Amino acid sequence: MAATPWLLLLCLSLGAGGVLQARAQPDSKGFISIDCGLQGETGYTDNTTKLSIAPDNGGFTDDAGTCHNISAEYVTPLMGKSWYNLRSFAAGTRNCYTLRSIVPGLKYLVRARFMYGNYDGLHRLPMFDLHIGVNFWRTVNISSPFAAKFVEVIVVVPDDYVQVCLINTGAGTPFISGLDLRPLKKTMYPQVTAAQGLVLLTRFNFGGDENTGIRYPDDPHDRMWFPWVNSSSWTEISTTRRVKYEADSPFEAPMAVMQTAIRPRNASHNIEFDWEPQPQPNDPSPGYIIIMHFSELQLLPSNAVREFYINLNGKLLNRDVMRPPYLYGQASYNTFAIRKSYYIVSLNATTNSTLPPIINALELFSVIPTTNLSTNSQDVSAIMAIKAKYQVRKNWMGDPCGPGTVMVWDSLTCSYAIARPPGIIRVDLSSRGLNGDISSSFANLKALQYLNLSNNNLVGSIPNVLSQLTSLTVLDLSRNQLNGSIPSGLLVRVQDGSLDLRYGNNPDLCTNGNSCQLPTKEKSKLAIYIAIPAVLIVVMVVAVLFCFIRRKCQGSINNSVRPRNEMMTSYASGDDLYADGSLRLESRQFTYEELKMITKNFERVLGRGGFGYVYDGFLEDGTQVAVKLRSHSSDQGDKEFLAEARILTRIHHKNLVTMIGYCKDGEYLALVYEYMSEGTLHDHIEGSKLQGRCLSWRQRLRIALESAQGLEYLHKGCNPPLVHRDVKTTNILLNAKMEARIADFGLSKAFEGDNNHVSTTTLVGTPGYVDPEYQATMQATAKSDVYSFGVVLLEVVTGKPAILREVVSISIIQWAWQRMAQGNIESVVDASMCGIYDVNSVWKVVEIALKCTEYASTHRPTMTNVVVQLQECIELEEGSTVEDTNDGTYTSGGSDNPNLSYDPYFDDRSIDMDKNNIAFQPEHNVKKVLAMSTGPVAR
Repeated sequence: MAATPWLLLLCLSLGAGGVLQARAQPDSKGFISIDCGLQGETGYTDNTTKLSIAPDNGGFTDDAGTCHNISAEYVTPLMGKSWYNLRSFAAGTRNCYTLRSIVPGLKYLVRARFMYGNYDGLHRLPMFDLHIGVNFWRTVNISSPFAAKFVEVIVVVPDDYVQVCLINTGAGTPFISGLDLRPLKKTMYPQVTAAQGLVLLTRFNFGGDENTGIRYPDDPHDRMWFPWVNSSSWTEISTTRRVKYEADSPFEAPMAVMQTAIRPRNASHNIEFDWEPQPQPNDPSPGYIIIMHFSELQLLPSNAVREFYINLNGKLLNRDVMRPPYLYGQASYNTFAIRKSYYIVSLNATTNSTLPPIINALELFSVIPTTNLSTNSQDVSAIMAIKAKYQVRKNWMGDPCGPGTVMVWDSLTCSYAIARPPGIIRVDLSSRGLNGDISSSFANLKALQYLNLSNNNLVGSIPNVLSQLTSLTVLDLSRNQLNGSIPSGLLVRVQDGSLDLRYGNNPDLCTNGNSCQLPTKEKSKLAIYIAIPAVLIVVMVVAVLFCFIRRKCQGSINNSVRPRNEMMTSYASGDDLYADGSLRLESRQFTYEELKMITKNFERVLGRGGFGYVYDGFLEDGTQVAVKLRSHSSDQGDKEFLAEARILTRIHHKNLVTMIGYCKDGEYLALVYEYMSEGTLHDHIEGSKLQGRCLSWRQRLRIALESAQGLEYLHKGCNPPLVHRDVKTTNILLNAKMEARIADFGLSKAFEGDNNHVSTTTLVGTPGYVDPEYQATMQATAKSDVYSFGVVLLEVVTGKPAILREVVSISIIQWAWQRMAQGNIESVVDASMCGIYDVNSVWKVVEIALKCTEYASTHRPTMTNVVVQLQECIELEEGSTVEDTNDGTYTSGGSDNPNLSYDPYFDDRSIDMDKNNIAFQPEHNVKKVLAMSTGPVAR
């Protein structure tokens, strides 16, 4: 049955109080409270919470949108002032609120409120998206005109401001009634990291007054706790005594919440509640974080026992029994999201228990990724100053560069580097009616390559600081009213040919400080300054080309390594393997006789692969190399050889093996690589390279991260992108510093055109590593590499091979799943690590691996996400000590009960939140109450 209704608006709405001046800054507690659409410039004090409420026209929205009042028919005596009005955004795809003066790196609770109330008289219920910064938050679906919807997220804010953006998806005009920001301690909600946030589904207080919710000041963090009372099934337990939560608790449920609890009315029954996942377009099967709060409120006699197990869908979540401590709060929680097709949580008394189970409170969240990077903060500050100076409106709202190119600001072009914030590289504000002088803030766009301010009404002189933009190649200031001299710094850039300066049709502009007119003689002189370097450059290019052609005609006359050509962007295939009998490559070309000399007649074998043997060798200067010679019996022929050679001439990354040269000498084919003295990752995991030493967990983590970075470069940094198709531990090489390099590109393929897959007629790869979706469709994608890398991660953790040859052969994925489901991390971790590792980082790596090896590629992360998560694992490991004895189970508070623990392992594949849940979306009945229509249901 559903939870009992309550007078939610009465207890959680904001009542009108004293009048205050509007303030766009946090108050003394760090709170920001905004009444959206409130007319005027003064705010008020809420009578219940005593919090200061500000109107949203005090610098939050750049005056975008329009203010409205809800229709009178939806106003009731129970409603607080903040529900009377709202702000809607009919214009623009993205409109944002900017909350400033906050602490970078801190966790914040951000809450948005919505009540449609037929403000526009159209009776059209809208649906739109919310973004927190550059990351998707959730879809807001207004289900009725009187629905009072609360949407809450907890995130780490990387900058000194955060933006909440309403995105028009074409399903109605976005609007908002209120917006709150509340700081949290860094120790709270450990599931919230720089890479992920928590979206609230519901937060229940079991017991208490069904018409009274709890928030500030009872909860110092101003979380909203909704009462859930079910008198037909539950009996309430309460106390007036203090219930304490430990100061370092990760959740700190308020005392008013912990002073009430419920137990089954029939003492022989269990407590159960259930819900079904609500799919979203970008997450068809969302997962959840469950936080349950417990405290014993009755002083039990010595012969009474209250203990119970917590189950999900009939299976234990806790390894140990739950015994709530007397008057101490304790939380059981999972660190990774649970993903199931249905959810039934039950609290079941043990056979030794003489009392039924109890529960005080419940929080339910979904996880969203927050891995999208916002624009470089210096660029943001600069472009915001430019926007303010010239009053640029257009679509300059939210983050300048995204997320993605779809939402980049008009007239801007951004660069998107891997693992670095986007930067602004082009600004075109031509013909925009700009007035005033040229803003010096342009000089703070350090990556700027192109700046066009032509055909405006700009006056004053050209700032000399623009010459400090070392990447700037085009500066167009033509057709303005500029005066004074062209700065000497810019003239130098013009003279050396690094800058194309366009300054025509500025009548009062001159090239020196002696005259306000630009004499013909000076114009000619400037033209000469520009022309002479251009001619010299042309001459130099011709000379270089002549020398290059001459060297090509002479052929290889010595053994020096030739400089590499520009990266190639295409592959030969079929019969078009060679041109005029030679490879079209620019690495050093060796003869077969030279390879014999280098390897001392192929004396020492380093290893063997599908292509053939790999031999040890030394160049003339003593540089050690590895020579991979194709065996005549190899099933990999000219095509694979050429593919690998071509790939290695066009990819350059510190975590990809470097090719020094090649050999195509008659029937002999060979590739010459940098020497990797420590062999393969497989050797070290297997133990053949250890010689009694232990490959530490930190070394394994670092190798995993570096390998992931190499694959990420193939997927994102190459043009066209590449899919490796044979990722495995034997193709990860290690140098003397134990730095990882991805190797063996003979099976790699490039994506063609707009395709995100490579269609093949032959299945390639290594058993145990091959993506099952690739096997089924014969279409390899970047997610195929992700799957293989997930297997590699499991090998890194477990020390086991991809396929375990036991009584019945089993994949390492199945093997790990079976043991992880039992919650025993020790049974999974490689014993050769001697127990020296942080259990949290190990758990996280295994979770990453299992997400990577999902059957459906859409459920797998990208390599970019994997890199971010592995970096977090390294941070966890570096923040731990070797004495760490964490056993992988999680509870908080309740020092009276040291035996209670919580299993952190869940099949975490959730990155999002259901959009239609009403458990935190109570609907206001104009006659009496707000009722919860869906969400967890009591049993």
